[in-house]
Amino acid sequence: MQPILPHLSMRQLTVFLEAARQMSFARTAEAMHLTQPAISMQIRQLEDVVGLRLFERTGKKLSLTQAGELFRHHAARALGELQDAEQTMNSLKGLRGGRVTVGIVSTATYFAPKLLAQFVRRHPRVDIRFFVGNREILINALRDNEIDFAVMGRSPDKLEAVAQELADNPHVLVAHKSHPLAKARKVDFQQLQGDAFLMREPGSGTRLVMEAMFKQHKFSPKKTVMLGSNETVKQAVMAGLGISLLSLHSLELELRVREIALLDVAGTPVLRNWHIIRMSAKKLAPAAAAFHAFLCTETRKHLDKTFAQ
Repeated sequence: MQPILPHLSMRQLTVFLEAARQMSFARTAEAMHLTQPAISMQIRQLEDVVGLRLFERTGKKLSLTQAGELFRHHAARALGELQDAEQTMNSLKGLRGGRVTVGIVSTATYFAPKLLAQFVRRHPRVDIRFFVGNREILINALRDNEIDFAVMGRSPDKLEAVAQELADNPHVLVAHKSHPLAKARKVDFQQLQGDAFLMREPGSGTRLVMEAMFKQHKFSPKKTVMLGSNETVKQAVMAGLGISLLSLHSLELELRVREIALLDVAGTPVLRNWHIIRMSAKKLAPAAAAFHAFLCTETRKHLDKTFAQ
C-alpha cells in the first residue's frame, strides 16, 4: 500500500477540517474566502490520496463517511501538532508575536471579544483566533489539539485536562418584559408550569444547567422548544414565545435597554463558574501562555465591573 503522508498538504487538511465543521462546501468556501469549486477540488484530491470517500451527500445533506469521521480525528491532531511546532520554533527565534487559538462556548462570545481587545492593545503583534462551539465541540477540539485552551462553564469529565476557575457564571430565568410574574417576588417554581421553556441543543452547557435545575426542583415542563443559539433564544423570549434559563453574561444589552425581564424564582440564580481549560500534556507557546494568564487575571474584574448592578 502506498503511504499517504508524502502526498498530503496542510492546505488539504485545513480545507477538510473546515468542511467537516461547516458540513457545507458553500459555507466552507465563504469562511475560507475561496470559491466552491476550489473547495470541491481540494476535497476530491484528498479523497484520491486517502483512497476512500470522506464525504457523502444524501439529498441536500452533507455528512462524513465512516472513513471521514476517523480521518477527521487524525487530521485535527496532525494539524494541531504542526501548529504547535510552528509556535515553538517562533518562540526560539525570539519573536514577540505568535498565534493563539482559543475555544469559547457561544455564551462567552458576549464578553471574550472585549477582553481580547484589551489584550491586543498590549500585544498588537499577537494573532488570536476564536473557535466557537458548544461544550461538546470544544471538548473534542481540546482532545484533538485543534485549540490551545478553552473557556467554558463546567470542567469536562474524563479528560486529562487542567481547569482553572475564571469567574462566577450566574444563570437566570428570563421572560418577556410583560410576563405576569415579571414584577413578582420569590416566585415558586411550580408557578411556571404553564410556560413553554426554550432550551438550547444537546451538547450545550446551558442546556445541562437547565436540565439540572429541572431535576433539582422535580419539575417537568409541559412544553419545551429547542433552539440552536443564545441569540435565537433571546429573540424568542422577547417575542413572548416562552421563558428560558440563560447566563447573566449573555444579557448585558437586553437588560440595559430593559427589553427582557429577570424572574425572581426561588432557587435562582443558578450559580455556576467560568473555567479556562487546557490539556495536561499541552505546553503553551509564549503567546498562548500570555493570553491564558491575562484571562485568568482579568476576566473576573471585567465581568464584575460590567454586571455590578
